[in-house]
Amino acid sequence: MTDQSPARHTEPGPRTSADPAAAPRADTAPHDYAAVVERALGALDLDTKARLLSGQDMWSLPAVPAIGLRSLVMSDGPIGVRGRQWSAEDPSVALPSPTALAATWDPELARRAGRLLAQEARRKGVHVLLAPTVNLHRSPLGGRHFECYAEDPLLTGVIGAGYVRGVQDGGVGTTVKHFVGNDAETDRFTVDNRIAPRPLHELYLAPFEHIVTHARPWGIMTAYNQVNGSTMTEHHHLVSEVLRGDWGFDGCNVSDWTAARNTVRALRAGLDIAMPGPRTVFGAPLAAAVRAGEVAESEVDAAVRRVLLLAARTGCLDGVPPAVAPSDVPHGIDGRAVARDLARRAVVLLRNAPVAAPGGAARPILPLDAAALRRVAVIGAAARDARVLGGGSATVFPAQIVSPLAGLRAALPDDAEVVFATGADPRTRVPHAREGFTLHARYLTAEGRLLTETPQFDGKVQVLGSFPEGVTRQELHAVELTGSFTPRTTGTHTLAVAGAGRLRLTLDDRVLFDGDGAGAAGTDPFEAFMQPAEHRIAVELTADQEVSLTLRFVPHGLGLGEGMDALNFVLGHGEPQLDGDAEIVAAVRAATGADVAIVVVATTEEVESEGFDRTDLRLPGRQDELVARVAAANPRTVVVVNSGSPVELPWREEVPAVLLSWFPGQEAGAALADVLLGDHEPGGRLPTTWPARLADAPVSTVAPTDGTLPYAEGVFIGYRAWQRTTTAPAYPFGHGLGYTRWEYESLDATPDSVWVRLRNTGDRPGREVVQIYLAPAGDTPGAPERPTRWLAGFATVEAGPGESVETEIPLPGRAFEIWSEPDGGWRRIPGRYTVAAARSSADVRLTAQITAG
Repeated sequence: MTDQSPARHTEPGPRTSADPAAAPRADTAPHDYAAVVERALGALDLDTKARLLSGQDMWSLPAVPAIGLRSLVMSDGPIGVRGRQWSAEDPSVALPSPTALAATWDPELARRAGRLLAQEARRKGVHVLLAPTVNLHRSPLGGRHFECYAEDPLLTGVIGAGYVRGVQDGGVGTTVKHFVGNDAETDRFTVDNRIAPRPLHELYLAPFEHIVTHARPWGIMTAYNQVNGSTMTEHHHLVSEVLRGDWGFDGCNVSDWTAARNTVRALRAGLDIAMPGPRTVFGAPLAAAVRAGEVAESEVDAAVRRVLLLAARTGCLDGVPPAVAPSDVPHGIDGRAVARDLARRAVVLLRNAPVAAPGGAARPILPLDAAALRRVAVIGAAARDARVLGGGSATVFPAQIVSPLAGLRAALPDDAEVVFATGADPRTRVPHAREGFTLHARYLTAEGRLLTETPQFDGKVQVLGSFPEGVTRQELHAVELTGSFTPRTTGTHTLAVAGAGRLRLTLDDRVLFDGDGAGAAGTDPFEAFMQPAEHRIAVELTADQEVSLTLRFVPHGLGLGEGMDALNFVLGHGEPQLDGDAEIVAAVRAATGADVAIVVVATTEEVESEGFDRTDLRLPGRQDELVARVAAANPRTVVVVNSGSPVELPWREEVPAVLLSWFPGQEAGAALADVLLGDHEPGGRLPTTWPARLADAPVSTVAPTDGTLPYAEGVFIGYRAWQRTTTAPAYPFGHGLGYTRWEYESLDATPDSVWVRLRNTGDRPGREVVQIYLAPAGDTPGAPERPTRWLAGFATVEAGPGESVETEIPLPGRAFEIWSEPDGGWRRIPGRYTVAAARSSADVRLTAQITAG
């Protein structure tokens, strides 16, 4: 085709052999896994077999040297690989949140991220990542949605499959989680989610099915919750009949941590590994159940075979090559470069209105002209103390974090003045001590003997799973966080200490606090462990005058159960601040007269984290007021929203530009500067609908009643539900702007594929996400109610100014099917359909008619 630029595009759905993502997986090579596994299995006695199905500690399975089996190590890893020790001793690359990854709509970028994480896993001695999380955004209130991908099952499945391919390209296993229905955090250990068969298969199982059939993950993690009366670790129908039977999953089924509750029912349902150990429902209780005749040893053997297969695939079993040969493993990947590229490609530009430039005509405010900027106001606590990660088990400790303030200062010309004002700090807890602190942790016996000393990334000392090398629970008595602090400003600083134990804080030999701390109140033990109660101390400090400090912590306990080594205590630090009114006044003063005011607003761990759901969608603190006041003072105000999932933006029409950076990972500020200054296109599109108000959200019930939560909305969640309302969201699913313009020129379609041709009519290179939606074009007798339209495929394209590009997007057969509850299976709905090429679920550019048989 004439004038066609080389198209870079990726396509969900069925792939041809020409597509590198469709190449046979390394684990389909003719390794004789079966013979080696059977030989190893035959050498094991009952007690050893039962022990192999139970964690030996928080993160690993036992080794059996007699059969050449090494200990297999697991680690959380959605955005970074923590390793066996959840501490700053061994830093991790921190990528943007999974919602950011989904916002790229780019499965090849997800694969690239996965390959980096596999490299990190190998460096840390990890064989299996406990990721990706592919539960759906059923309601915007879900507290852990930042760790999930999207509200749409196809987008979730395609991005998740890319991630799984990438990790397993590196010879590291994945465990796709949480199977299934863990779509909220309230009462997650016990809630019974009542989901009818049709939405269960069309929505909640669909991402898992796509990943299993397209990417062949080596593991699945079963969830805490119940589905339709059965806890997931005991759900024989969904695990053994659907996952293993219908989909052909041949991997290992791992419980969520402490989710397994019954020895016999869990084994017979298809659970292979009960974590963590050493005390679980498997191990010794399982061997006893076999001897008592409650289960057959052959049932244990079936689970052990799958564990040995996982070990073989990851290189932990002698006698057979791993699934990916060491020579084929991607290596030399630049973690900082991947983190930065992913973060900037994920930025969603929600709004970019024209404003008058000094001495020129009105034009969209972004991208900013760096050469024309003389004074830039950067406002917001999150601009200086960036929130780059979601809270909970996905947390890692990066070696560095580039804040938005630091990123902009580094990117702007030397003659540009950058002024900062906090404006409104939304945090209810004092942030971890970081800037200006040099800290290390000393692990001590009761006699004061040093067991080991480790460097600290910040003021949070945390262990979950195993203590640093040289430290045992029997010998450890106290931990001292010690070092120095050089203040940036003179005034009243706030220090804070927290931890379930005895805390003693000294500053230059002055005792500032000496007393007992406690864990947080609440029913979720993980939340109580992660958020201990806080004690604050005000202290006068002088800028640039170094002080020494030590926080001594004697924990009340050293674990969360047998074998689960754990401790957590925190030193926090807050800069001197004015009162709330004065801080906003100072921000307005900084913004007044600036060439541009950049306001960074954010959620906090207190409102968006694992372990609890949100109660509203408002930005915490006085941030909404801050934005409105700054926008009134400076018409050239850009707002950056730093959250993992939707928040209300009541001022969105009062500012010319709004961007979403999600939780952007360690290179947050560098990536943001790239986008604001036009060095990179804001490539993201919304993976979930953003309501204007919580009251408008079609699904807002996440708390069970009497232990039960009905999914009464059926298949109508996300944009499918918004299509049935008369209220428009603030921003629809798939929405996102760029720095150029696109004309959709032609659309051709068959029941198998769609061809879209479009032209970049702007004056700079650009990237577009072409979204394909299907809609019934007429009444089909006997067909059940279906959404107005649904996502059936997508592709990303790039083109230079004036260039055209064409992309082919396959239409998967499943797009024409519904789950027939009377038949208990998939049913194709023949008839006429409208194929729409769109920029979002609400912005259709071209349509065509097809007839599907």
